[in-house]
Amino acid sequence: MSAPPKSWTPTPPERGSFPLDHDGECTAAMKKYLKCMKLVKNDNSHNCRLLAKDYLECRMNNQLMDRAPWNELGLPENDEKK
Repeated sequence: MSAPPKSWTPTPPERGSFPLDHDGECTAAMKKYLKCMKLVKNDNSHNCRLLAKDYLECRMNNQLMDRAPWNELGLPENDEKK
């Protein structure tokens, strides 16, 4: 094994880091989303996208991530719940 080159410098993620949900404020929304993804075998389901949107909204409302437009997060702006 060799060490990384001395000139190597790590780069931060594109969107930066964000705090973990230590207080569990968005745990329920996260669990609903993960359960949906398991049920649809990780398919890009409309219902799961709505749950992902709920989860991200919770994170934004609780200052666990910066607010961003939905289209930048890969979600439609006006996706009504069915």
